Amino acid sequence: MDLSIIALIRNAGIVVQLIMFLLCLMSVYSWTVIFTKFLHLRAAQAKAVEGLLNFERAKNLRDAVQNLGHDTSSPLYSVAQYGVTEFNLAKEALVSTEVIVDNVRRSLHQGVNNETNKLNGAIAVLATCSSAAPFIGLFGTVWGIMSSFQAIGLMKSASLATVAPGISEALIATALGLGVAIPAAISFNLFLSKITKIENLLIDFAGTFLNRVQRELHGQKNTRP
Repeated sequence: MDLSIIALIRNAGIVVQLIMFLLCLMSVYSWTVIFTKFLHLRAAQAKAVEGLLNFERAKNLRDAVQNLGHDTSSPLYSVAQYGVTEFNLAKEALVSTEVIVDNVRRSLHQGVNNETNKLNGAIAVLATCSSAAPFIGLFGTVWGIMSSFQAIGLMKSASLATVAPGISEALIATALGLGVAIPAAISFNLFLSKITKIENLLIDFAGTFLNRVQRELHGQKNTRP
């Protein structure tokens, strides 16, 4: 009796094979998301830290925004675009300084939310895999045990040779389910922590941007005759 993993998978029932195939697909997809998201978040955090430092060092708002424009893939660039667009529109409308600041504040808040939503993209897949994979594997376990009991009934024997293949199939399905769920759950939690850090950087940037807007408007107001 060959109880190797390959032999057990090859000789498993069609239902168990389909479950194993589904779990393998989930594993490949989740690992693709993990590697892609890891690289994306690492780059986003590095660019946000560097962009925030350069923005704070700039002499004025124009220079600061131009520095951000050198890297349009930075998460700060998208947030700044919301603020700059509203700042220009409000100035063209000749509204009061208080209205300009309030409008820019809301636009920056919208930009931070929009960029955070982008960062959160795809990690829902990891949450789904981490929660669903164990139950899918458990279904394979139950089905494998049912096959074992059916074999016992047909052969009227409860020997190890009768029940071992079905139980082994069940254990493989369970192991695959856990193999998908564990890295997905760990990665999901790590990514959430990383996204929170980047979101805090975006909030700090929005505050710095708004402070610059207020200082420039105040300076323009004082220079008027």
